[in-house]
Amino acid sequence: MHHVVVLALDGVIPFELSLASRLFGAATDPEGRPLYEVVTCSVDGRPVRTGADFSISVEHDASVLAGADTVVIPASEHFVQVVDADALPRRAAEALARIRPDARIVGICTATFVLAAAGLLDGRAAATHWYQAARFQRLYPRVELDPDVLFVDTGRVLTSAGAAAGIDLILHLIRLDHGSKVANHAARRCVVPPQREGGQAQYVERPLPQSSDTGTSATRAWALERLHEPLQLADLAGHAGMSRRTFTRRFRAEVGLSPGQWLTQQRVDLARQLLEGSDLPVDRIAERAGFGTGATLRQHLHAVIGISPGAYRRTFRVRGPSVNIP
Repeated sequence: MHHVVVLALDGVIPFELSLASRLFGAATDPEGRPLYEVVTCSVDGRPVRTGADFSISVEHDASVLAGADTVVIPASEHFVQVVDADALPRRAAEALARIRPDARIVGICTATFVLAAAGLLDGRAAATHWYQAARFQRLYPRVELDPDVLFVDTGRVLTSAGAAAGIDLILHLIRLDHGSKVANHAARRCVVPPQREGGQAQYVERPLPQSSDTGTSATRAWALERLHEPLQLADLAGHAGMSRRTFTRRFRAEVGLSPGQWLTQQRVDLARQLLEGSDLPVDRIAERAGFGTGATLRQHLHAVIGISPGAYRRTFRVRGPSVNIP
């Protein structure tokens, strides 16, 4: 039987802590026998404070890590604040040192910070929560972070994005170990999808830039009211009273994107809002967002968030009264 050990560190988030025991525990053979044994430990066997208003008691200390085939490290609310490239907590480092060289290591959400601080991700690809991606990249430039995917499997070390992406990653491991039938059965028992479409790019919030009275902001506000129109660089520069060259330089300095890239991003964001909050058909949304045709919208949406308009709408459709958009 495959032996899984979950390492609960101080501040562990209860939801992530429960994923391994729940999902691996739902994986059974045709006779209903469990395929995994899952135990939970802390660094010293003592109770662990969680990120909620309670602590948990565990039956094991870190010595059980030496016998693990797979080690799962759930996210902790302290990881991002406490852990940096030179300050992995001593007890956490000692616990990680007990893991066998041939054991799989799974980091869920911001547990990626701990694995990176331990040097386990140097030269490897990894995932973490999109909200912390920029800080992670500053701290760990030797790690090839992919901020868009739900999880990354590099063989020995596997990492996931946010909390629910840990579900995707554990189901992926069950699928690798025992095939799709077992993984799908475990997913059904836990009432979760066996596989999700796309990556975490579809979950990233993209707030609109705040307007000011300087630079290109007035033109950006003007353009946002006209996304359905075939806006060209000359139109934007003319509104700003600048040459195209000067406008492009100023725009990139203020926004970090070219005018064309920014327009596409705003149109994708508008299309996402319409898919979430209206009953408009895809072709009509494409017109409203300035893409012209449904085919063009599908192309741009897939390039940005990795899924089709229909799949996005099914995932994020606002329930209740639709938004009234003419």
